[in-house]
Amino acid sequence: MGKHPRPTNILLHKQSRVLTVDFDDGSHFDLSCEYLRVFSPSAEVRGHGPGQEVLQHGKENVGIDQIEPQGSYAVRLHFDDGHNTGIYSWETLYELGQNYDTSWQAYLARLNQAGLSRRPTNGGITVTVTPPTPGITGT
Repeated sequence: MGKHPRPTNILLHKQSRVLTVDFDDGSHFDLSCEYLRVFSPSAEVRGHGPGQEVLQHGKENVGIDQIEPQGSYAVRLHFDDGHNTGIYSWETLYELGQNYDTSWQAYLARLNQAGLSRRPTNGGITVTVTPPTPGITGT
């Protein structure tokens, strides 16, 4: 088995919700928190075997609250929706980066086929907040 690339830098951009990962082979990946969440390596997302995957939806605005090192081989990402059971090995992060375009397009197609959305909902009710109209005050 060959040597897998290892990260040289992992940087979380909280405002844009992007995790930047640089590897020792020169690879650089910008991975959205949503992408990392919907492709979590956890059993909750991937299941315990083929065909047991759970399609994640409503994760468009998910962020990462904490990055917890797991020895010298991985990180555990703590998402702001409470999910924190996925352990992202260096190999997993690298593969997610390399396969981003194909994986993301396949995910969007599965969402569409299932009639689901990236947008979060509250009990089936979509909430939209608009700025107040100038000159109109509430009572």
